[in-house]
Amino acid sequence: MPKMRLVLVGNGMAGVRALEELLKLAPDLYDITVFGSEPHPNYNRILLSPVLAGEQTLDEIVLNDWAWYRDHGIALHAGCTVTRIDRVRRVVVARDAQGQEMEAGYDRLVLATGSHPFMLPVPGKDLPGVLAYRDIADTQAMIDAAARHRHAVVIGGGLLGLEAANGLMKRGMDVTVVHVAPWLMERQLDEHAGRLLQQSLQARGMKFLMGAQTEALLGEDRVRLVRFKDGRETPADLVVMAVGIRPNTALAESAGLHVNRGVVVSDTLQTVTDPRIYAVGECAAHRGVAYGLVAPLFEQGKVLANHLAEFGIGRYTGSQTSTKLKVTGIDLFSAGHFMGGDGTETIVMSDPGAGIYKKLVLKNDQLVGACLYGDTVDGSWYFKLLREGRNVSDLRDRLMFGEHFSTSAIGDVGHQGQSKAAAMADSDEVCGCNGVNKGSICKAIRDKGLFTLDEVRKHTKASASCGSCTGLVEQILMATAGGDYSATPKLKAICGCSEHGHQAVRDAIRDQHWTTRAEVFTGLGWRSADGCATCRPAINYYLISTWPKEARDDPQSRFVNERMHANIQKDGTYSVVPRMWGGETTAAELRRIADVVDKYRIPTVKVTGGQRIDLLGVKKEDLPAVWRDIGMPSGHAYAKALRTVKTCVGSEWCRMGTQDSTQLGKDLERAMWRMYAPHKVKFAVSGCPRNCAEAGIKDVGIVGVDSGWEMYVAGNGGIKTEVAQFLVKLKTAEEVMEHTGAFMQLYRLEGWYLERTVHYVARVGLDHIKRRIVDDAEGRRALWAQLQAALDGEPDPWFEHQAAAVDTRQYIPIQPVSSGHTEGSAA
Repeated sequence: MPKMRLVLVGNGMAGVRALEELLKLAPDLYDITVFGSEPHPNYNRILLSPVLAGEQTLDEIVLNDWAWYRDHGIALHAGCTVTRIDRVRRVVVARDAQGQEMEAGYDRLVLATGSHPFMLPVPGKDLPGVLAYRDIADTQAMIDAAARHRHAVVIGGGLLGLEAANGLMKRGMDVTVVHVAPWLMERQLDEHAGRLLQQSLQARGMKFLMGAQTEALLGEDRVRLVRFKDGRETPADLVVMAVGIRPNTALAESAGLHVNRGVVVSDTLQTVTDPRIYAVGECAAHRGVAYGLVAPLFEQGKVLANHLAEFGIGRYTGSQTSTKLKVTGIDLFSAGHFMGGDGTETIVMSDPGAGIYKKLVLKNDQLVGACLYGDTVDGSWYFKLLREGRNVSDLRDRLMFGEHFSTSAIGDVGHQGQSKAAAMADSDEVCGCNGVNKGSICKAIRDKGLFTLDEVRKHTKASASCGSCTGLVEQILMATAGGDYSATPKLKAICGCSEHGHQAVRDAIRDQHWTTRAEVFTGLGWRSADGCATCRPAINYYLISTWPKEARDDPQSRFVNERMHANIQKDGTYSVVPRMWGGETTAAELRRIADVVDKYRIPTVKVTGGQRIDLLGVKKEDLPAVWRDIGMPSGHAYAKALRTVKTCVGSEWCRMGTQDSTQLGKDLERAMWRMYAPHKVKFAVSGCPRNCAEAGIKDVGIVGVDSGWEMYVAGNGGIKTEVAQFLVKLKTAEEVMEHTGAFMQLYRLEGWYLERTVHYVARVGLDHIKRRIVDDAEGRRALWAQLQAALDGEPDPWFEHQAAAVDTRQYIPIQPVSSGHTEGSAA
């Protein structure tokens, strides 16, 4: 008997989630065809913001890759738009990017056409440089614009607008957010929380025009100016409209389906006009509501899959929603009637200094609303109380302090010093986006032998969407798997050229004593003889770190900054940062820098956060001469290497100082400045516990105390701040040198390429570091000796061009071809 034909129109998160659920229930019931207008497989639209900010790549946000469709026998037509539904013949008609039409017949049809961004109907909205923010194409257009232009205006102060503004700001643009309402995110936050959010973002450099109404966008070849109704104007080379979405219902309307705020569906997600046609996601209107959050759409997908599988028992009755978000790194949560109103009572806790605000709304001794800013750890518990309608009169005096304090105080089985995960019941929800409870996660971990976060995401979807529950899922994983899950390497391939992971490649290079890239590619059966831009830099690093003095560094396997030995800037010029030992300099060095700035007309001179001087705007052809005239060592500000050693003035000058931090910082930097590593590395040395050098957020932080030094490792002051972990207390500067060098060598040998120390230590565990560095004195000394031997004679690329394999031809400016013919490029 032939299979029934199922056609899905829309390759987004809601529709494909319904397919995933269907394949669990009835994997062989349908021949499945999917049409997606974008030329990509299914990806996580929520994570476009980290892509825009440069924190993730497009490959990393793919939910179901091309192989997933192939493995499940799904015919995917990517980059193909359905233009018509013939309900009489039960056929959909689609057109591909080349304009070719095709047809696909169906027995069941699912519309998951999503929504489209609303564009303000103002003059100039069609100018080049005016964009919406909805998909990969929009994101790439914004990234491209940020590389060429300076001024951006984001219209809309909701979640999407703020994420767009944050991403563009991280790309180097001057960003102004225009919002018509009096406070930000007025649908998710009350006024107080909205104002706190604005203050925090302003402190980071984001600008705001509140209560402003856009009148026109001005420009000729491109948008150049935004004019407001009150007469104000602001420059704009890029305008991003994030003012809302509208359900994508044009296809349904043209097919004669009933549309009212979306494609109208019943509790079985069937369209009320044609029971063979279903709608799910943002395009569907259920009981008068079109949902835009992920969790309700996935709930719909489960019910839809149930009916497509012919189980016929599921009903979708609507969703009670909460919003748990991380806006530019700030945690937010709201649920229910958080604005309050007649007949309600409000409990508020506000600590602006700590960046925390909590508001709970009660009515008739029940929690009916919550708004949290900065501290959202109890959001899911508040939402549970809200949904259950529990009488909270017995918790009232403790309710604001969260689940731990409230439940343990009334004699429940509380945390008792354990993690929040240990105190949760199996029925408690962990992942709101995907509706996954603790019991489901624990069962999957036990039944399937899961041991990594990626495996849990793959099998349960927990933490796979917005990611706000990641920490809780990690706790559950550690408790259920019976150990530190992070110590087990992830089975993720190094790139598409091979199925081998980073650890397997490292181990093979060491065990087989491979010293060339060709040996690695041949020995491990690489799919490409030359590798790719992802694997070549990693393998080059693994070779030279494993076999120093034997393996030869390949400059062509490094990123452009490392090949040029300077940081390329958005306008094509370069940044030069000379090294200043421990942040200390001399009058002679400053004079040379000033002379170089004048001689080569360098437009900007800036003091960096690492206590150095950055020369910005150096022409490529001037780089060798600038290095020569400055006469200072390379600061390696472009490299996966030791960048800076930040110091305070310490006991030599400061009346508070207990130790000579400046001298120790200089000694550390001189000992390790030529050291390449899996990623950039930063040290800091503070002369007393007041910690003026900010040692607590460095890869290695040293803090002077009365009796010696305290050593901290694996801090990170980047996109996500991570506090360094205490490793050991030491008495002498010599011991600090030895322990630091041993830790760095261990990281060099065990770290994966592009893995910061914070992630390396999280993966192998701090106990492993202590065993190798603190407890094993002989092993520690051996590691320190290995590092010293590896760095001995390592050349300075700014001055020892030949020894450092620097191709000086790359600095020669390309001369224009004077003849009329086109000259081909030599490979």
